[in-house]
Amino acid sequence: MAAEPEATPEPEDAQTVEDDVKQRFREALERKQARQADANAAHRERGSTKIGSTHGPARKRRSFRRKSG
Repeated sequence: MAAEPEATPEPEDAQTVEDDVKQRFREALERKQARQADANAAHRERGSTKIGSTHGPARKRRSFRRKSG
């Protein structure tokens, strides 16, 4: 019983597979960046921010007390 040698991918095949994977990742990254750019543009148009009012006086003064015990 002779064992058949395992088929190893040729360097050209490995290179094309690697290039294909890289291309798919680049395309996915471009789609993600396009979605983020669209969201940022829409957000700027509304003029709103993620955080409520970031400027102006605080509604009430915060007091900081040391915890005892």
